[in-house]
Amino acid sequence: MKVNKLKNLLRPNHTNVMGIINVTPDSFYANSRVNELELLNRVEQMIKDGVEIIDIGGESTRPGADPVPLEEEIKRVVPAVKMIRKHFDIPISVDTYKAEVAKLSLEEGADIINDISALRMDERMINIVSYYKCPIIIMHMKGTPKTMQQNPQYDNVVGEIIDFFKERIEYLKSCGIEEIIIDPGIGFGKTLQHNLEILNKIDEFRVLGQPILIGASRKSMIGMILDKPPEERLNGTLAITAYCTLHNVEIVRVHDVRENVEVVKVIEAIKGVKQ
Repeated sequence: MKVNKLKNLLRPNHTNVMGIINVTPDSFYANSRVNELELLNRVEQMIKDGVEIIDIGGESTRPGADPVPLEEEIKRVVPAVKMIRKHFDIPISVDTYKAEVAKLSLEEGADIINDISALRMDERMINIVSYYKCPIIIMHMKGTPKTMQQNPQYDNVVGEIIDFFKERIEYLKSCGIEEIIIDPGIGFGKTLQHNLEILNKIDEFRVLGQPILIGASRKSMIGMILDKPPEERLNGTLAITAYCTLHNVEIVRVHDVRENVEVVKVIEAIKGVKQ
């Protein structure tokens, strides 16, 4: 049922809004952080605002971030998944690269795993995703969150990311994993120019034949363009969401659900997409 729900969600020419919920004390945008008392109210408001997928993260992956111990991430994420699933019928994505966090979250009702390492940082993750037959979001990242922004370099950023995904997709499919969403990894081992080139050439990723996710909400690339802190980057985020909607990107991962949903609705109305 969960897999069919996702297939129905990714309907042609529609951009889904994925809402970010961080059960962390240190994610780069403070308003994305929630504690246990705030969690259900935040999810309920996101649903009222039109969110289509909830993405729960228990470890900050901002540039320079240190990893979180496994037990601490489990303590943050798994109860949150359980609580949301108990009260709401909304697709839940879990942002983790740790197999045990993924396994326990899927057992509590999560639908999707969102792995910034593209299933490279924990060798057990492939077995978990294959066993539970859940959709997987694989992201491109050069280095680790701790080191990724230390002078990242590419000869051809889009070509190299596409080659990376070709290898990953072929390997994952050989392991029985079929439902794969690709995330080029805005801000994960990329300069501003790299990020702009990825977005400028987003249609080139269609050669991979997989749905695309873009996560640029309030990120530093917007801050560099507008010279504004995370709290003042909503307009820049909405510009990227409009651009992604024009290019039929399947999912945008954002902090501000209502505003992004409204942008998607207006752009899709102009395009003639049925609501």
